[in-house]
Amino acid sequence: MTPPAILRRPVWLLAAALLVPALRADEVTITILHTNDLHAHVEPVVVKSKSYGGYARHVTLVSRFRESDPNVLILSGGDTFQGTLYFHVYQGLADLFFLHQMGYDGMAVGNHEFDRGPAALGVFAANARFPVLAANLDVSREPSLAGLVRPHAVVEVGGTRVGLVGAVTPELPRVSSPGESVKMKDVAESIAASIATLDADGVSIVILLSHLGYHAEQDLASKVAGIDLVVGGHSHTFLGDTGDANLPAGEGPYPTVVERPGGDRTLLVSAGEWGIELGRIQVIFDDSGRVARWQEARPIVVGESVPEDPLARSAVLALSAPIEAMRKVVICEIEAGLDADREAVRRRECPLGNAVADAMLDAAARTEAQIAIVNGGGIRDSLKAGPVTYEDLVRVQPFTNTLVVLELTGAELRTALEHGVSGWDDATGGFLHVSRGTAYEFDLARPPGERIVSVTLGGKPIDPAAIYRVAMTSFLAAGGDGFDVLAGAKGY
Repeated sequence: MTPPAILRRPVWLLAAALLVPALRADEVTITILHTNDLHAHVEPVVVKSKSYGGYARHVTLVSRFRESDPNVLILSGGDTFQGTLYFHVYQGLADLFFLHQMGYDGMAVGNHEFDRGPAALGVFAANARFPVLAANLDVSREPSLAGLVRPHAVVEVGGTRVGLVGAVTPELPRVSSPGESVKMKDVAESIAASIATLDADGVSIVILLSHLGYHAEQDLASKVAGIDLVVGGHSHTFLGDTGDANLPAGEGPYPTVVERPGGDRTLLVSAGEWGIELGRIQVIFDDSGRVARWQEARPIVVGESVPEDPLARSAVLALSAPIEAMRKVVICEIEAGLDADREAVRRRECPLGNAVADAMLDAAARTEAQIAIVNGGGIRDSLKAGPVTYEDLVRVQPFTNTLVVLELTGAELRTALEHGVSGWDDATGGFLHVSRGTAYEFDLARPPGERIVSVTLGGKPIDPAAIYRVAMTSFLAAGGDGFDVLAGAKGY
């Protein structure tokens, strides 16, 4: 006789429970919820006609997991700043409201946290109820940041002390605006020093809040002992399999495990970008603070099925009110969409990149500029056919750059183009789009530094000794993305 379903269910649950290793008395489970590269996406974003993310949905999920999961920490891998009109108006403080509502426990400094200089980050950090961290920054001589951005911090969860260490990409001076008084320190050495300090304080569990990028984080974890978990950022890396065909395939497993000699291991996690995902992993640590095992490890897609928290939604509506008029101003109309896929725009010229360069050339007409260039990494969104609003354009180019015109020799221009294609393999963002009338060819079979085949203006080869007026963003003119040839140019 088949037993009734009501009797079968407890047996099934018991069988499942036997498959899960029991927690030993000297072990502790900590749940890490995490985000990275939110880029001021207060509201949901649309990916292939589906809506994802938004702080109101994140509040719902975080509240849910705080009720169901043991010992929750919620952490950020940096780049909370820059990307929407919310940042232009509130300079990170709108995001901070929601991070407080969710109860974030720590955040890495990202490179975009310096896009408005150190002062804006200083206001954010001064008001943050959680530590803002970067071990490889020396901010002691920057009045707006001294004492506010720290190398590490200790938080307590469920009676267990956990060390948090921060790190930001060493490329910071080249890709943002930290100013002369903010100094970089060696990444590995500074993180190791923080770990040693935490160890001396009796803290054995260490989580690195990293804005270094997925590949750099793997390399670091293999070399620096004592890092149990890395909450990653900077490379916008999706990991694991979400089961959502709309989203990019994971670049690696979630978590990615880095094994070190002696049996120690470091877990790496990342949650894509723009709040599309909320990372979640439960890590069981042994009595020495080492990773024993993990469970419930997967990125949670923050999709349309996640309801918006009513209070958070009300706050979003209130914060959006002052920028509604700005958002709706129609700048122009376009007959066909202009795509700016992240990988494409960093590896080849796209119509949108050329349109931005053409617009810059037109804007610089009074200087008699002949050429305009724009880096692919500076183009952050596509444009759909139809009316184009101010908000659309801010999404395309969210950075607060100004237009600069430099006088470059033909040789300097060629060197700049050469630098742009030298990072093609890694899609670094330095690939240059050029304005109408300018063209260049490159050969990827050649080694970096020797890839440019030809550069023409108006169909004629450029003269290495001639002077050309070239329009660009202030970011490039200052040497951003490693364009030292532009920063060192002696022309106007």
